[in-house]
Amino acid sequence: MESAKINDPREKTIARVSIISIIANIALAAFKALVGIASSSIAIILDAVNNLSDALSSIITIIGIKLAGRKPDKKHPYGHGRIEYISASIISAIVLYAGLTALKESIQKIIHPEKPNYSISALIILAAAILVKLILGHYVKSAGKKVSSKALEASGDDAKNDAILSASVLASALAMKFFGISLEAYVGVLISIFIIKSAIEMLQDTLDDILGSRLPSQTAISIKETICKTPGVYGAYDLFLNDYGPNRLQGSVHIEVDDNMTAAQIDELSNKISMAVYKEHRVILTAVGIYSKNTNDEYAVKIKERVLKILEGYKNVLQMHGFYLDKEKKLIKFDIIISFESKNREAECKEIQEIIQKNFPGYTIQINLDSDTSD
Repeated sequence: MESAKINDPREKTIARVSIISIIANIALAAFKALVGIASSSIAIILDAVNNLSDALSSIITIIGIKLAGRKPDKKHPYGHGRIEYISASIISAIVLYAGLTALKESIQKIIHPEKPNYSISALIILAAAILVKLILGHYVKSAGKKVSSKALEASGDDAKNDAILSASVLASALAMKFFGISLEAYVGVLISIFIIKSAIEMLQDTLDDILGSRLPSQTAISIKETICKTPGVYGAYDLFLNDYGPNRLQGSVHIEVDDNMTAAQIDELSNKISMAVYKEHRVILTAVGIYSKNTNDEYAVKIKERVLKILEGYKNVLQMHGFYLDKEKKLIKFDIIISFESKNREAECKEIQEIIQKNFPGYTIQINLDSDTSD
């Protein structure tokens, strides 16, 4: 197997940011562990453990990006980009485990309290750690957004959560130092719940990427607008995109064109569309399907209007497209999109076909049921 090398600028950025995060978190963990042991503070010790888990997350991110950057092979012709989503989910799981562990330890300290003893130097170290974590979180998340890395974004959010956790620990330490009030265990419970909630949300986001979620509205609309700018295209429909990792979108689309176009003209048009979409959106269209449009046929236009009138009575029908009437074969065909809110999309489509068949008894009616996959 060919060894995976980090040569891509995006991969280099992720690796560099992750290494910085590892160094920072190990240093923070070491300082906090010393302070926690010296002051007998469970909150600070847990905070140190949390920093170690962040370092582990960054290591997983580097491993993930190296594996994801491997070239396509016979077994995985679309590449290995989705490994990044898996690494992001692993990081989310680590954060969730850290939150649950912190919750358990905090509850135990409520049941069996111990009074910590904080020194001024311990408070200064905690304050410095909060500042470092805030800066690190902002840096890592910003880098993640720039290079579209879910793993880095998750790590950045976790770092910001850690800063909040450390701030709460500092607040409870100040309360103990100057007022003799022990709050750290209760603060630990609240922050643990916050961390658990954030981890679950991060995990849901990465699972959506793995399972495949609906295209963002603006992305779908923008790609279709690019396609429709091409001369000879009357409409763009059925946009399907598969996500094979960050910046690795591939899919297909249907376009509506004149029914008198030749194969050579359609081939040229398809190439123009594919190049324009890749240039503007970095999306690879592996296929451009064709809907033929009745050209200069007033009768077909009237039939189409009658069909649209019938469809207006169905609130779950979102769109009709690809309409074509063949007089010689006595054929009417088109596609419809029925909302997922319909209790039975197939049954509703069958009902529509039966009603249209009654309105046009001399014709064969062909309806293709499409899914509402993009705006």
